[in-house]
Amino acid sequence: METTDMDIEPNNHHQQQQPITATSSSKKFALKNTIQTNFGDDYIFQIVHKEDWTTMAVSLSSNTVKLYSPVTGQYVGECCKGEHSDSINEILLNGNVLYSCSSDGTLRAWDTRSYQQVACLNAGPSQEIFSFSFGGTGDNLLAAGCKSQILFWDWRSKNQVACLEESHMDDVTQVRFVPGQQNKLVSASIDGLICTFDTSGEINDEDHMESVMNVGTSIGKLGFFGGTYDKLWCLTHIETLSIWDLNDSRLEANFEDARTLASNSWALDQVDYFVDCHYSAANDHLWVIGATNGGGSLGYFPVAYKGGMRSILSPEAVLHGGHTGVVRSVLPSATIKSGISQTQGIFGWTGGEDGRLCCWLSDASSDINHSWISTSLVEKNTKKSKKNRHRPY
Repeated sequence: METTDMDIEPNNHHQQQQPITATSSSKKFALKNTIQTNFGDDYIFQIVHKEDWTTMAVSLSSNTVKLYSPVTGQYVGECCKGEHSDSINEILLNGNVLYSCSSDGTLRAWDTRSYQQVACLNAGPSQEIFSFSFGGTGDNLLAAGCKSQILFWDWRSKNQVACLEESHMDDVTQVRFVPGQQNKLVSASIDGLICTFDTSGEINDEDHMESVMNVGTSIGKLGFFGGTYDKLWCLTHIETLSIWDLNDSRLEANFEDARTLASNSWALDQVDYFVDCHYSAANDHLWVIGATNGGGSLGYFPVAYKGGMRSILSPEAVLHGGHTGVVRSVLPSATIKSGISQTQGIFGWTGGEDGRLCCWLSDASSDINHSWISTSLVEKNTKKSKKNRHRPY
């Protein structure tokens, strides 16, 4: 059983770990605490937060989602206790509702106050849902990326209203409505294509596709940035990074050697993979978050591509010593949107294949030599979980 009482204990392993100086300009962050979220082979897929930062949700390879306080690390509750029969691919917290989509072909909604399921949509037999996004009028149009298809539901009636099946030839790994443009949808796929659609009116492949961008290799993740969110960053499964202009579907920068550029910009081990990108709207700053396989170190590397420059600069933040396996998810604190800073001393949270949920703060804190460890966070799960993922680390 989970417990809501966190025992604060010295952790000698972390006491011996010191922040590593990557460059003189880097801001170092040290491990504040770790929460062992599961046992055995289970690990963390994704960490997301509620708008007011009172709750964060953590999806696990055991097909469950656990809720914690992002400030204290205290356990809050659990959703998805066996309802999903396959891997949870994406989660979203919106108000008091948690949404989860899975390779079992369903998208489910949960009330985070009662931890009960309140809705379930089914994509059909032998289908999988890899990604979803809300948009349209009143954010009531739900788009879901599936096996070579994009499905649409009216969330109010829970009725399927459209299916795009000619745009992609392989799994649709990402679907995202553009911020500030409620009817514009962007999709990405294993087939290497990024497509944009106008979802107003009756949605179909022939009349509503606006553009196609060919990345040339399997796409893992994308996101928006820029003053009007008219730019697009794209990370691929072979660890390349590209920057696109969304308005004219133009490639602005292609970092095929992204790992080499990042590795050469710090004194630590080689950067083996990228976890995510992060954008600061306050100063129009984009970072790519790279990590090492060996030491579990992460760096926030600034991406420079304007004025003819194409470079990945020395990291402005380094996280070292928290993980022993591949890091799957990074959740920056609220105020990082205005730069590399902290919220109540907390820089952010990370989770990975070692099952650890790590909290980070500045190395100036006196709390860095302690880790919060609950000895009874969860009952040991003896069932082997299916590790299904698109990112071939």
